[in-house]
Amino acid sequence: MMSSKLLPLSIAALTLVLGASSAVHAQDQVVKIGHTGPLSGSNAFAGKDNENGVRMAIDDLNAKKIVVAGKTLKFELQSEDDQCDPKAGVSVAQKLTDAGIKYVMGPYCSGVAIPASKIYSESGAILSTVGSNPKVTMGGYKNLFRIIAGDNLIGSSMAQYAVKGLKAKTAGVIDDRTAFGQGLAEEFIKEAKVLGLTIVAQEFTTNNATDFSAILTTLKSKAPDVIFYGGYAGQAGPMVRQMKSLNVTAKLLGGDSICVVETGKLAGDAANGTVFCAQGGAILDKVAAGPAFRDAYKKRFNQDPDAYAASFYDQTMFLAQAMQKTNSIDAQKVGAELYKSSYKGIVTTYAYDDKGNLEKAPITVYGFKAGAPYPIQ
Repeated sequence: MMSSKLLPLSIAALTLVLGASSAVHAQDQVVKIGHTGPLSGSNAFAGKDNENGVRMAIDDLNAKKIVVAGKTLKFELQSEDDQCDPKAGVSVAQKLTDAGIKYVMGPYCSGVAIPASKIYSESGAILSTVGSNPKVTMGGYKNLFRIIAGDNLIGSSMAQYAVKGLKAKTAGVIDDRTAFGQGLAEEFIKEAKVLGLTIVAQEFTTNNATDFSAILTTLKSKAPDVIFYGGYAGQAGPMVRQMKSLNVTAKLLGGDSICVVETGKLAGDAANGTVFCAQGGAILDKVAAGPAFRDAYKKRFNQDPDAYAASFYDQTMFLAQAMQKTNSIDAQKVGAELYKSSYKGIVTTYAYDDKGNLEKAPITVYGFKAGAPYPIQ
């Protein structure tokens, strides 16, 4: 039987332990990182891949126990589905900013990034996006960073590859009328004209279409050497299949959104030797930390990383570096640090101009074989 004389001491000891635990807990500072991207629909593979990149960074940062202003930062992720739809994206932006989140990764789609950026800017949040339409960074908003190359670089690089790599003389163009697809096609056409590549026809579709036989038949009659598609993998894959069935012999060119395994899954064997694309990023196997990141990602998510998981990982780490340098989690101070400093990540060294464009953004051209993209140059 316990002595009644010992009871007060036990309670006191317990109180002391609980008090110490509370004190340690009080030293934690929660930093919420928002993610906005398509987690449903035909681009869900990309949205989830981007989210996974952020999630990996958060796990690594929490393991490091970063201390800022005397408190250990505890990073937490809040991910929302913007459906790659402008209206849904604006609603997500309002939800994240209403929750007081000051660091947002995404959107994936330019059509979401352009209208949503105003909301993030007005709330004082930092937005880090892969929206590649040049208009994304032309709104005059501060603390908006494009973490990959813009369409002006991606579109022009494919025009150059068409002429110099594929020796094309003529091209047809299709775009899906989204901000991303239309903008990318315009950049391709602009560079094509400079290089003397003749545009023989321009056709339009939507980002929900599944039947491209009419526009492909029209293009077939023009016999272009290449067809440039401004749009996403969900349409590019079926389009390539239909090109094969209609005996359209042109190569299909596109940007980063079709430079993904999903295109090969949807196109099957038709993609091999037919699809060529440019991606705003480095080849993971060719950069020092790339293979280790790929292996860690595959171990965690049981699949290989897609286009921009590593870029989202890098930018999340860059934000944390800026917090450490400024000894603050204040978004305005952290944003100012991002503009003036740099961060050597997995994909590249991140540094931004005064509009938030990534300086010296790497571009890689890919072809397809065995149903998957492989780097050409």
